[in-house]
Amino acid sequence: MSAQRDGDSSRKGSSAQAASMPNSPKLTVSRPPSPGFSMDPGSPMGLGDCDPNIMDSFKPIETNMSYDVPMDKPYIVNPPPQDRPVRLYCDGIYDLVHYGHMRALEQAKKSFPNVYLLVGMCNDEDTHTRKGKTVLTENERYESMRHCRWVDEIITDAPWIVTQEFMDEHEASSDAFAACTCRQSHIADHTTKMLRRIDYVCHDDLPYASAESDDVYAFVKAQGRFLPTQRTDGVSTSDLITRIVRDYDKYLRRNLERGMSPKELNISFLKEQELNLQKHVSGIREQIKKNFQGTREDLVGELEDLKAELRHTKLFWEDRRQDFVRGFSSMFGSQVGKIFGRKRREIANGSGDYGSSKRVRQAESSGSLNSGSE
Repeated sequence: MSAQRDGDSSRKGSSAQAASMPNSPKLTVSRPPSPGFSMDPGSPMGLGDCDPNIMDSFKPIETNMSYDVPMDKPYIVNPPPQDRPVRLYCDGIYDLVHYGHMRALEQAKKSFPNVYLLVGMCNDEDTHTRKGKTVLTENERYESMRHCRWVDEIITDAPWIVTQEFMDEHEASSDAFAACTCRQSHIADHTTKMLRRIDYVCHDDLPYASAESDDVYAFVKAQGRFLPTQRTDGVSTSDLITRIVRDYDKYLRRNLERGMSPKELNISFLKEQELNLQKHVSGIREQIKKNFQGTREDLVGELEDLKAELRHTKLFWEDRRQDFVRGFSSMFGSQVGKIFGRKRREIANGSGDYGSSKRVRQAESSGSLNSGSE
């Protein structure tokens, strides 16, 4: 169980020192509760603040400046305390922490004007047994979460499923305070218990089944101590792992090019040669694509030049056409007129049949030949 802040400066110093050590995450305490009625500036990384394309998807979550609770749920949500920070609890594995995790924690932190957010994280033994191997070790996951600006306290080795026993460990009823004597020790003990109280368990309100229950949060909902958050679609740790597995060879080639050995990547000699061949083929494809693009641009340029030349040639001959007609007429017009005039006369003297005129000329020609022979 993680340590909490108190007024002892020496204890605070030792906790801070332990929190900075990766091997001692159980003492992790990140920051004090946010002051009441303070407006938070926005999302952790300012997602969507500049890029209009993602602004709608990653709008900063507004802090709820009231103590209103959802009234449209099929379960009752108790009203929160207003005389102290509202203590909210989120649990999970948080492997490969991503913006979906961060936005869920941001929603919890901004549910009320003054919130103290606890995050419970399961250890490797429970996670590997119930869900499978994680990418990060438990200490790495604890340390990653410690840097989240929304988290006030981390509970390590948290139970896989929130149980009544776990809630009882963080419970202190008002009746207990009324039964206390006025001795300072009793008041101090009660104050400690109240500071450890979990007011709400936060999660999206879809039923989460397990071997023990159809909905692991059913008993918390029945007690009015469940506060729903909205799940961020499109991202999950499983999705991230799927992306890596899908492009496994590309990441292997990238790491080989960066100097990692096949032994470090746990691949065989044959796999290394296969990756080298893939790299060579990929290089050839890129070269062909680049050359084809250059050749295509050259061909397009040559075709444009040819079109321009043809247009110029057409315009040139259209401009010279009248000049050629006039020059031809001036040189051969009189002879052409004589030839066509004689043809017209021959046709007029005959029957008007061009064939008859032709036969007449043939007969005249044959007669002249006969007379010459005599």
